[in-house]
This record gives sequence, C-alpha cells and structure tokens, in this order.
Amino acid sequence: MWLVVGLGNPGEAYARTRHNAGFMLLERLARAWDAVFREKKARVRIAEAHFNGEAVLLAQPLTYMNLSGQAVRPLVAARRIALERLLVAYDDLDIPLGEIRVRSQGSAGTHKGMQSIVGELGTTKFPRLRIGIGPLPEGRDAAAYVLRRFRRAESESLERGLTRAAEALEMILTGGLEKAMTAFNRKTPAG
Repeated sequence: MWLVVGLGNPGEAYARTRHNAGFMLLERLARAWDAVFREKKARVRIAEAHFNGEAVLLAQPLTYMNLSGQAVRPLVAARRIALERLLVAYDDLDIPLGEIRVRSQGSAGTHKGMQSIVGELGTTKFPRLRIGIGPLPEGRDAAAYVLRRFRRAESESLERGLTRAAEALEMILTGGLEKAMTAFNRKTPAG
C-alpha cells in the first residue's frame, strides 16, 4: 500500500489558498480515481483508492500545517507503511507556479509542515512532491502570502501545476520514482 499525504489547512477559509496545494492535488486524485474522503481518524481525513492495481491511501492531515507530523506519524505506524511508500505532496514558494519537483528524499527546508513530519518520523528519507506556488513577491511576508488565495489570473498556471503533479504521482505509483524525477524535474516551456 502507498500512503499519499497532501498538506494543507482544514476549513473553508483555507480551501483555495497557496498553502493548500497538497490538499488540492489529493482532491483531484480522489475525483479521478472515484475515491471519497470519508474517514476522519486520528486527526486525518482519509480516502481509500486504487490506481493501476495498487492500493493507495490518500490522507489530508487535519492538524493544521505546522503540526502535520502529529497526524502522519500515527497513520504510518497504524497502517505499517514503509517510508519508501510514503509520498508527501506540498506547496513550495521556491518553485514557480505551474512547476513541480519530485525528490526521493531531502531536507524539510523552511516548510513548517514538512519540518513537523520530519521531526515526528525522525528521518528525511521518504519521497516528496513539491508543487510550485512561487515566487514570493518582493517585500511580501511569506507566512501571510501562503495563506492568500490564488488570483484568477493564476488559475491556468495552477491547473498546469496540479495536472503535472497528478501525472508525476501516477508515474511514481507505477514504480517510476526515478523516471518521474527525470520527466518532471525540469522547467516547462512558458505559455
């Protein structure tokens, strides 16, 4: 079984904000795979899905971003998920809107949700899918910016990024982490 965690903040006030790119990706996948978020256990919202014969658990922590690890660690333990089959999808200010990056492991950087997960799991050795929401406009506060909704003019770039993220995730689930890194870790042409 794969566990795919999408990071975000619960509640309507945060629904289409930049910090909820991980939630948006999981909602897109659930629709595509005919899965429904039903369960709310241990501070996490869960949908059970299947893709290409693989069981996939889609999870949205309900702990708010900065405490994401408090929902992820118990879920990993309860479902006995091997860390190489845990994939965390989250927003990244250092990547332009519409772009994504796939990594097999790495530091949490300045992302508080990832810092929480790394702290709770005690390791950085699990795959992640970073969804670009940047760049941060000059002079703007990052904490306030990530909680802002996307502007209408950004909707095409947002959709392109979420589409690419879904494609990369599906490639990863079919045994192609390295292939996904090669295919998706390059800039897309403008326009």
